Amino acid sequence: MILHRISQYIDNENLFKKTDKILVALSGGADSVALLRLLTQLGYYCEAAHCNFHLRDAESDRDEAFVRQLCHEQGVTLHCTHFCTGEYAAEKHISIEMAARELRYEWFEKIKKESGAAVIAVAHHRDDSVETLLLNLIRGTGINGLLGIRARNGDVVRPLLCINRREVVDYLNSIGQPYVTDSTNLQDEYTRNKIRLNLIPLMQEINPSVNESIMDTCNHLNDAALIYAHGIEEGKKRVLTEKGIAIDALQHEPAPAALLFEIVRPLGFNPAQTKDIIASLAGQPGKQFQSKEWRIIKDREWLLIERRKGEDAVEPPPFELEQELLDYTPEFVIPRHKEVACFDADKLKGTLSIRLWQTGDTFVPFGMKGKKRVSDYMTDRKFSLAQKEQQWVLCSGEQIAWLIGERTDNRLRIDETTQRILIVRLRRV
Repeated sequence: MILHRISQYIDNENLFKKTDKILVALSGGADSVALLRLLTQLGYYCEAAHCNFHLRDAESDRDEAFVRQLCHEQGVTLHCTHFCTGEYAAEKHISIEMAARELRYEWFEKIKKESGAAVIAVAHHRDDSVETLLLNLIRGTGINGLLGIRARNGDVVRPLLCINRREVVDYLNSIGQPYVTDSTNLQDEYTRNKIRLNLIPLMQEINPSVNESIMDTCNHLNDAALIYAHGIEEGKKRVLTEKGIAIDALQHEPAPAALLFEIVRPLGFNPAQTKDIIASLAGQPGKQFQSKEWRIIKDREWLLIERRKGEDAVEPPPFELEQELLDYTPEFVIPRHKEVACFDADKLKGTLSIRLWQTGDTFVPFGMKGKKRVSDYMTDRKFSLAQKEQQWVLCSGEQIAWLIGERTDNRLRIDETTQRILIVRLRRV
């Protein structure tokens, strides 16, 4: 019966074909041993891969010896490797569990390619999927975190998700197949083990079939997730533009916070940040929200999204300036285009240079008499924060001659005394 169910599940989920070579992740525990024996019984050609993480002293070596003996008895090719997991975790500043996961899956992928296997089969079963759902629920998750473990994730497949832990053990007992027990699975020091050993038994006191009920809910949520994903993609089309997220359009969505979360989550923003961004929409522009690599700026009409720069990084200007010196004649017509600046050449003092504007900068805007702070000028012109950060100035010595692409300094204007004209043209690159 169990063989038929596994075979049918593999076919229904289109996990792999009869002609495919399968690389089985083999720890020596009941689940992985059952996976190897079931697949070989069903006629699949398998090779096995075992990682010795050196985390449980003699137990780790015991597991490796057991796996080697099992593969020898079953005529299965075994790939084996050793990791200094503790050192790797310390070097990467991650947990032991995360370190072991990164190491094994990177190595599995390498062996898959070298052996010509079609997929990597791992031994997660239905109870693992229930534990994952509960773990995600405790930590906080979106709808995708409530779907349990997927049957396929890229090249990684899970043929045992249609059976539970009890069925795994019963199968091994029925064929007289021994396995090893990881002693850490009997301790509740890790979160997943606490769920397995403490939380689920409490839930089973209320409903003995709680695992089946949770998996039924997962199946319903899978359909709901498809509808949700479709709705999110349609919502993105309505609110996302090349400029950023249109705030007004976002606020008119049925679930603005959910849509925003799905847009910014791939950029490293968490649910708490999403709530803060939503709360800022009715406030003043200028507020910033940052993830590791990205930042979101609340502008008047937009949520501007841009990649963060290094603290000391100054990108070169996205333009070039072309200069032309002419003698002044009464026939000369001053261009009124913002990307062309004209100066009385003899009023310019010192070397011409360009830089980003700085706090405290002042100039006399063309047509005015008094000095004005550059920051105030940009605020009056309703510059976004991003525009302010990217505003370059042309300086004559220490004096600002031109807010490039915007306005020149009135003190350098052409008048009746002008003899020579300097024309500076902005050419964007």
